Amino acid sequence: MIDISIIIPVYNSSNILPELIKRINNSLSKISSFEIVLINDFSSDKSWDVIKKLQKDYLNLRGINLKQNYGQHNALMAGLNNVKGNFIIMMDDDLQHPPEKIIDIYNELNKGFDICYVKYVNRKHVKWKIFVSWLNNIISSILIQKSINVYTSSFKGINLALKDKIIKYKKPQVFIDWLILNETKNISTINVEHYKRHSGNTNYSFKKLLLLWSNMVLIIPILPIRFSSIFLFCAKFIVKVFVYRLVKEKDFKEQYEVIEKI
Repeated sequence: MIDISIIIPVYNSSNILPELIKRINNSLSKISSFEIVLINDFSSDKSWDVIKKLQKDYLNLRGINLKQNYGQHNALMAGLNNVKGNFIIMMDDDLQHPPEKIIDIYNELNKGFDICYVKYVNRKHVKWKIFVSWLNNIISSILIQKSINVYTSSFKGINLALKDKIIKYKKPQVFIDWLILNETKNISTINVEHYKRHSGNTNYSFKKLLLLWSNMVLIIPILPIRFSSIFLFCAKFIVKVFVYRLVKEKDFKEQYEVIEKI
């Protein structure tokens, strides 16, 4: 059995991937068995070619190529449905998440926590993105009924039992953190330094962040009646009538579709 599976959605990061994979392997050199699964989310650069080349150099690396650009959370679901580890780490492809901290998340999960989130220290995101993340944290805390101190970062780890529960969800709209927090309150958080993107510009535009927020609103059920139900009902109405039509370029009937695996 593989000890750690690392899932990384990839979008237009061909110049970053070699350094990322090298640092992950160096940082986990003392772990007996781990795998890296790269999910190419329909990149327009040569990311898939780079993944195929890296797979020849690293026997613990696998690649999944998606048919369309489904978005980060759908790409993560593709990864979650194809990993074999006892513990699963999810991280970005831009080296803003230090690979050397994977072991710290793993250690927290080994203490018996279902999920370990990361709280960024000295964030290097642009100001508008920091503001949107702050606002999203407040809104998601109301809707998901989580503590405002739990920041649902994209750098996180879960155990196998929680992963098996999450992948039962098969609808097209995906918000991973709702699926996680709907299943467990056994949460740990660690502080991790945040770094500048290795090269290039961020792939997360305001439009994509708005679409992700829309997915969160749409998949959360109104029932059972809660304090937040009225707020959630209004948010769903706004998303369906205004926001979703504005930002949604394609209506996917499937959660994701794989065209190639290596």
